[in-house]
Amino acid sequence: MNDYPVTSAAGQDMLSDLPSYYEPILEIRIIVQSEGAEFDKLQADLAAQLNQRFVGTATWDLVNWEEELGIIPLAGQPIDQRRSVIQSKMRGIGKFTGSLLKRIAEAYNNGEVDLSFDAGKGMFTVTFVSTLGIPPNMDDIKNAIRAVMPSHLIVKFVFRYATFGMLQGYGKSFGNIETVGITFGAIETWGG
Repeated sequence: MNDYPVTSAAGQDMLSDLPSYYEPILEIRIIVQSEGAEFDKLQADLAAQLNQRFVGTATWDLVNWEEELGIIPLAGQPIDQRRSVIQSKMRGIGKFTGSLLKRIAEAYNNGEVDLSFDAGKGMFTVTFVSTLGIPPNMDDIKNAIRAVMPSHLIVKFVFRYATFGMLQGYGKSFGNIETVGITFGAIETWGG
């Protein structure tokens, strides 16, 4: 019986469904292992296909999402940034509102944003609050917002950075961090 183990999950299921007197028969074990391996592969392929139907899990099918939405991806752009552009484009369909602007900005890497509007200046201020520094795909964010925002309105972006006061709050000094070899740019986006 152990001369030919059935390692396939589907093969093991098939073997357990058969009467027990089939279990020691070599030919049966070969058949259920072979067919089970094919079913396992089919199940994995179906799961991969299902993942491509959702932007948040798609990988190799992002090109179809981009084509459908008229997006031209930048060469070498990471998958998470491409997903952000797609999600933003999908959220940006419809009448322009402040909540639409917020949803577009939140579709990108730096996540949560605060939004304010100065009616006198016709200016929206988008403040990235969930992380420090400038999002790596800031140009994508600007382009997505420009695509839906009326031309008479202005948008301003505000970013948060680590301050020396924040470093002291963690019991660190600039000298401590500098001796480790961390750059000033890395300190600005250091979250503790």
